[in-house]
Amino acid sequence: MANPYQVPPPPPAPRRRSGGNIIAVIVLAVIIIGGYAALQSFRKDDAKPTASTSASPSAKPTAKDPGSPESSSDTSSAWKVGDCGGPDPAKAPDGYKRTGCSDSGATFKAIDIKEASILPGSIQCPPGTDLMIQVSISYSGGKSSGIPTNTVCGRNLSNDHPGDAGAGGGQLVKGDCVTNQAKEVACGGSGAQKVLGLVKTEAECPSGTTDPIKLTISIGRPYDVICTDG
Repeated sequence: MANPYQVPPPPPAPRRRSGGNIIAVIVLAVIIIGGYAALQSFRKDDAKPTASTSASPSAKPTAKDPGSPESSSDTSSAWKVGDCGGPDPAKAPDGYKRTGCSDSGATFKAIDIKEASILPGSIQCPPGTDLMIQVSISYSGGKSSGIPTNTVCGRNLSNDHPGDAGAGGGQLVKGDCVTNQAKEVACGGSGAQKVLGLVKTEAECPSGTTDPIKLTISIGRPYDVICTDG
């Protein structure tokens, strides 16, 4: 006999359909793929370099490190030997830009192109270089910001050549003159000592050296001693 007070068991729960889960997964995948594509597009647009062509020269060589180049930076690229350049009026007073060699604003010609370096003293241009231009690519359009790519070794188009040996300018080379404080000066002046060699140690100085000048340490510079005739 059935118990009239017995509570019947609850009916079984209906089975869920899996179609809703599949749709949710598909929607989520579309959202993720769309977001990734948008991020990649943003990165590509952000990485495009600007067409800025500004320049700003750095300080001239100091007495402590006469091997440091007189350098400038130019954000235009693809310089070649034989190209000419001059002051950029839009970036006065320190700007430079590439120009045609017959242009009235051209003041120097590229005589060599060197790889850029974060250690300016490691870049050695050929004798006769009057100025050095550090070429860089700018991603922000700033006047002096950018990633260095090359260094242009330039020689003046005029008859003024401070980079010639003994003239008192440019990078220090054999045949230049310095004071006893290692400051480059024009030869022939009072206190000028002739540079007989640029070496790593005093023992490497050539014969005739009477006053080797030991420089402070500079990472990248190819010499640490200036051999002079005193």
